[in-house]
Amino acid sequence: MNERRAVVQTTACALLLAGCAGMSTTEQRTLSGAAIGTGVGAAVGAATGDWGWAAGGAAIGAAGGYLYDQQKQKEQRAYQQGVQTGKSQAQKK
Repeated sequence: MNERRAVVQTTACALLLAGCAGMSTTEQRTLSGAAIGTGVGAAVGAATGDWGWAAGGAAIGAAGGYLYDQQKQKEQRAYQQGVQTGKSQAQKK
């Protein structure tokens, strides 16, 4: 029975991730974090017998994915600002 449940859950996750094509990077990274967190939480839940770990893992993973995305966006803005500064300095010479 547990194998059947695992197959169903894995298939459901695969179908959900297949629908990510039209999502923003923030949505994709948040969902990916939640999926990874759910997987880790489910593994811990299987070992301990407490399936609440899956929900906790999903929440922590989603938060981690969102924070990772925000950091990447901040880095991208800083890079673009540096490029623009470099271009303006090159034009002054």
